[in-house]
Amino acid sequence: MNICGKIVTLRAPELADIPDLHRWSNDPEIWRMLGGWHFPFSSRSTEDWVRGRKDGNLTDHVFCIDTPEEGLIGTANLVNIDWKNKNAYHGMMIGKANLRGRGYALDTVHAIMKYAFMELGLHRLDGDMIAYNHRSIKFYIDKCGWQHEGIRRDWFFREGQHHDKVVVGVTREDYVSHVAKNKYWD
Repeated sequence: MNICGKIVTLRAPELADIPDLHRWSNDPEIWRMLGGWHFPFSSRSTEDWVRGRKDGNLTDHVFCIDTPEEGLIGTANLVNIDWKNKNAYHGMMIGKANLRGRGYALDTVHAIMKYAFMELGLHRLDGDMIAYNHRSIKFYIDKCGWQHEGIRRDWFFREGQHHDKVVVGVTREDYVSHVAKNKYWD
């Protein structure tokens, strides 16, 4: 089952996606703005990652963000799903820089929230960003209805110095209120 937003479709990674996924996994500008480890990835390791994804995985979902006009433009996820406490972690990356700021990310996050809250029955989603990624922080809080929940000081190490992690979150109630106020799905 694909997850449909108004302008994006979230789907499983396919072998045909490997060239784009490989290019983005090695793009220093993309990784500068994201958490996690930063190692060079071979096309083989990217292929192994795609082939190793289990469609029925109940705790980790990775989606390719697809548009009718542009095809594959990035990735999004719902990972570390905790079914008992009904929460998960969400992250997203728009790989094609020229497509940022055109509404694809907004539609992706709304589609993820709708799926997580209305289909999976989750109660909350968590996310975090490196403190200098002001654009993403502002986007999630101002455009998507997420709440600033805290700072983890000196969490990320980049370019010889530590940077804070900004923690954000959204509950099902936040989502329902945000969608009603902004009439996103109308």
